[in-house]
Amino acid sequence: PKERVPESHVISANGLRVHVLAAGPPEGPLVVCLHGFPELARSWLRQLPVLAAAGYRAVAPDQRGYGETELRGPYDPLTLAADVAGLIRVLGRERAVVVGHDWGGAVAWTVAQAHPGVVERLVVMNCPPLELLAAELARNPRQRRRSRYVFLYQLPVLPERRLAHHGGALVARALVGGSHVRTAWAADELAEHRAAFTRPGRAKAAIDWYRAAFRGRLLRRGRIPGRPIAAPTLVLWGARDRFLGVELADPARLRPFFAPGREPEVVLVEEAGHFVQNEAPDRVNAELLRWLGTAA
Repeated sequence: PKERVPESHVISANGLRVHVLAAGPPEGPLVVCLHGFPELARSWLRQLPVLAAAGYRAVAPDQRGYGETELRGPYDPLTLAADVAGLIRVLGRERAVVVGHDWGGAVAWTVAQAHPGVVERLVVMNCPPLELLAAELARNPRQRRRSRYVFLYQLPVLPERRLAHHGGALVARALVGGSHVRTAWAADELAEHRAAFTRPGRAKAAIDWYRAAFRGRLLRRGRIPGRPIAAPTLVLWGARDRFLGVELADPARLRPFFAPGREPEVVLVEEAGHFVQNEAPDRVNAELLRWLGTAA
């Protein structure tokens, strides 16, 4: 049977007009799914109906500056985390399962550190905590090579021009080229993503996420304010990631970010690259449902 298209809503959270895709019973346990770069809420279209069918209220926002959400800074990690905490409260909940991929993963880590009370469970896909990434960029030449685009994104004007150029061709190239499973992206999905980044100001906003992190905490390697993470945490990692080494998912490297006895479960998805939820949707959905069904 054809999967039902998620509902589309615009709501106000943390003083920002936020566009969300939502599926599932309104009273179901809340799962908030956070997209990465260069993506949109619709990056979760393969997860939302499956979570909904399992009885969850699954909500994916276009994050600040992306898609149909208001175009307004600042874009630093703490502001982005406050957006998520605000969204959970506006949806009438005290807590939610927070799921993030890539930059959405960085935001999810930050929510768990800075707003621990709103995170019931945490799922992060192909993104380490920002402090761990900063440390790797400082000491690991291989990771610096893999992340060289991050340094290019610090240049003024040029990166956003390139991203929006030729109808957002670079966006499609990043999604397909960054995937181990090149067939993960249908032509209509690539067209939707390309169009989103050609709209005025959108490419700059996405690049400004990198600038804000790099010029702030990421470069100084300061810790995100907050307590060690106590929420039960699952890390799903597409092992063929071109951008982030699989060593960043090493439980020993993640352990310092957690409260004693709260080590994350790490699952490597060998058949996928960076865009794991689109490259291996069935595997990711199975792992999500398995893990959400286990006791804390």
